[in-house]
Amino acid sequence: MENAKLKVVMLFGGRSGEHKVSLNSAKSVLQAIDPGRYTVQTVGISQEGRWYWGAQPDDLLAGDFPASGAFPLVTLVHDPSNPHFIALDGTSLADGGKFDLVFPVLHGPNGEDGTLQGLLELADVPYVGSGVLGSSLGMDKDRMKAVFAHAGLPQAEYISFLRSEFQKSPVASVRKVEQTLGYPCFVKPANLGSSVGISKAHDKGELMEAFNIAFAYDRKAVVEQNISGREIEIAVLGNDHPEASVPGEILPVNEFYDYEAKYTSTESKLIIPAELPLDLSNQLRKMAIQGFLAVGASGLSRVDFFVTADNKPYINEINTLPGFTQISMYPKLWDNTGVKYPELIDRLIALALERYRDK
Repeated sequence: MENAKLKVVMLFGGRSGEHKVSLNSAKSVLQAIDPGRYTVQTVGISQEGRWYWGAQPDDLLAGDFPASGAFPLVTLVHDPSNPHFIALDGTSLADGGKFDLVFPVLHGPNGEDGTLQGLLELADVPYVGSGVLGSSLGMDKDRMKAVFAHAGLPQAEYISFLRSEFQKSPVASVRKVEQTLGYPCFVKPANLGSSVGISKAHDKGELMEAFNIAFAYDRKAVVEQNISGREIEIAVLGNDHPEASVPGEILPVNEFYDYEAKYTSTESKLIIPAELPLDLSNQLRKMAIQGFLAVGASGLSRVDFFVTADNKPYINEINTLPGFTQISMYPKLWDNTGVKYPELIDRLIALALERYRDK
């Protein structure tokens, strides 16, 4: 029966530098989600942060939907006894704006970093993915790495800098990197994903430029020692007792797996499953689950590693809302582990409801 279907609100878009990645992820989820089990209502978030009821990913990709007036602006009413959406212009919404669950398909700040999750917690509604703590730790690379270190997970040496610290003493900041990490090294905005704002610095001039690029995106930057090795990724699925997928390997077309290599080039290659010794593969899967539990993640995450020529693994980072197109690494890893894309969506929704009931 129609009334028996779960009412899912899918959020996508957002204000982060990963806006377009979110739109492509949401488009894939919408195409795969089972219409026999779910009634899906879309809410597209513009790059200005406005929420539009009924907007589709293609509308945001075209960039013209706010001017059309076809989609009412909405907001979420944070009444735990009756959470629902209302249109700011008084337009009547389907089902009175009520829903059973929120499926955020948002990457980066204001979607993956705990801010949206806090909003949904205030409204007391179930939602897919990690909670406030897991999301915020997973987004902030500096705090993530501190938690990994506490959990005893091996990782590259790193140093964190605030923008104000660098601006006050740029020469001292560069000298600290040179003395502690050396070249080449990676400079990353602490709170961003999809390789946006990341640079590989081979000398002092490139390091200065890399700092400026990273600080254009965030007030905090993380500088990491270069680890020469294979790039291995593992998908994790679950709550208190998560499972890990088979490992996959990335062969980037560029010097590292940057934004172009991920999303615009067709030459980067994904090898699933990665050709690894069985004991190393099992070790990586165990480490992926350890990293997932260390930050307090739930639902889904992708955990990234480097493996050196002598098969020594280093954990790199966790992504609590990884790219979710049908050709993204997370769904492909599960597909090769035996969980097809539509089933993956079902399981994520079931995990969200499980976590809500447990809470």
